[in-house]
Amino acid sequence: MEGKLIIFSAPSGAGKTTIVHHLLGKIPELEFSISATTRPARGDEQHGKDYYFISKEEFLHLIAKKHFVEFEEVYTGTFYGTLRSEIERIWQEGKTVIFDIDVEGGLHLKRKYADQALAIFVQPPSLEVLKQRLSGRGTDSPEKLQERFAKAEKELNYAPQFDIILKNYDLNTACAEAEQLVKDFIG
Repeated sequence: MEGKLIIFSAPSGAGKTTIVHHLLGKIPELEFSISATTRPARGDEQHGKDYYFISKEEFLHLIAKKHFVEFEEVYTGTFYGTLRSEIERIWQEGKTVIFDIDVEGGLHLKRKYADQALAIFVQPPSLEVLKQRLSGRGTDSPEKLQERFAKAEKELNYAPQFDIILKNYDLNTACAEAEQLVKDFIG
């Protein structure tokens, strides 16, 4: 069974996770695709709800067995990926898959699923605002923040490759616009 996919990508701190959570609360036809990662859980994140937290060895084994539709070493030694079984599970339930995924992963999915997928890039007001948001989280070391800032600068250049650029200058407005885009796409 083939269904549709909604892909939300953005640099870390642009607001994509907040927008995706808003949509999940408003549109019952959507179900979140849980990514697999080798990074440790943060805060109150739970295995099987926020991510599938797996070892690097297990991740590499799943790559070798071609269980991922896309994967990437997002930060040195830290892998993220989408399991084929996760998409199939959601489609079996008759739902539309929604992703909160890094920029390169989002583009991989869009290329793979083409017209079945709507790829939305969430654009922050500016790189400065993005840096303030990331610093304000208080979850990363200064070294990790620098790595995130460098990655964000690079990722902003990919925006034109997405179907839609959603400007997140005001969160309530961005959520309302995202809701309309998604409803129009899934029909």
